[in-house]
Amino acid sequence: MTAIESIAAAITLFSVWLSTRQHIVSWPTAIAGVSIYAWIFWQTRLYADFGLQFVFITLSIYGWYEWLYGGEQRSQLRVSRAPLRTHLIASAITIAFAAVLGTLLHRHTDASLPYADAALASASLLAQWQMTRKYLENWILWIVVDVFYIVMYASKELYVTAGLYAVFIVVCAVGWRDWRRELRAA
Repeated sequence: MTAIESIAAAITLFSVWLSTRQHIVSWPTAIAGVSIYAWIFWQTRLYADFGLQFVFITLSIYGWYEWLYGGEQRSQLRVSRAPLRTHLIASAITIAFAAVLGTLLHRHTDASLPYADAALASASLLAQWQMTRKYLENWILWIVVDVFYIVMYASKELYVTAGLYAVFIVVCAVGWRDWRRELRAA
């Protein structure tokens, strides 16, 4: 698994780095990386993360389109802050989804970490959706999620992936800094 995991990690790291640069190629590289991770997570019985990869593929297609045409008059989307109402509604949906998914995984599968897996998958969906809309706050949420993913992946002996998520924290901090600079300059 280590060679495949290393390939997935390298592609995914490149994709996240491209996202910090707001480079459109971040989306097709994300699709490639998450496709490989889907297989890895199935093998390690992290079923919420397995399913999450398919949602990431869908969100990557959506993000690809939004970054190109989601701005005013179908122009490129610009970095912005999410409105408070959006934060509140999205957070409530995320918490409810995590609770339902965790319960389903616990009761109906042999998932090894059903509630942690479900909570992190749900928060990742929110962060990824925020990224598709170029909301600055996505980077802060990713940092928080990545800290907890490190612990979960290390517990499953996915050390390359745990290391990748440690690097993600740094990359996300750079993304937050750079996107914030752009927002202030606008």
